[in-house]
Amino acid sequence: MSEETESLSWRSRALLLVGRGFLQILSRTWRVRVVNGEALRNLRRKQLPFIFALWHGHLLPLLWHHRGQGVLVLISEHRDGELVARTAESLGYGLIRGSTTRGADRALISMVRELQAGHEVAITPDGPRGPAATFAPGALVAAQRSDSFILPVAASADRAWRLRSWDRFMIPKPFARVTVAYGTPTKVLAVSARAAAEEAPRFERLINEAIGVAGG
Repeated sequence: MSEETESLSWRSRALLLVGRGFLQILSRTWRVRVVNGEALRNLRRKQLPFIFALWHGHLLPLLWHHRGQGVLVLISEHRDGELVARTAESLGYGLIRGSTTRGADRALISMVRELQAGHEVAITPDGPRGPAATFAPGALVAAQRSDSFILPVAASADRAWRLRSWDRFMIPKPFARVTVAYGTPTKVLAVSARAAAEEAPRFERLINEAIGVAGG
């Protein structure tokens, strides 16, 4: 057990248990529609390593939709990230700990290693603390070094709560119609890590196009 896990207060542990139960009940009422699912199926059929890239505010429905698929998720080492990490583990995800601001070098090395081993990695490139819808360079550098695709993915819901947080975190309401949309799998064109980071605006557009396809 990590020091972060051990340091969870009883309030945090209670919140984690309540949150898991709430998610299990709520998410089973959602009606999910998938758009461009062939993009994901093709990558998996060809056994190509790739990175799911999604904005932090879309995390909840996408965590649920891809549960039990063995995806590795990059999650912050901040204490609030520990709650997300343990929830993700309970849904069948593997973990890579770190972020663009804390544990960044170790996280980048781990992402590259896992991608080169043929695994799927998911990252919120505007997390863990924003600015919202801004593509931090970590995923781009990992994709460039491992020669992996980036798969933009987004979610929308016809009825949802939005938290008053920096990312406007979305929680689809009971019996909401949730749409999951995949963009076009795309590779970083740069030949160096520094040049890879400069491609951020292109990949921001690709995620935002996926949001448009999802109806968000």
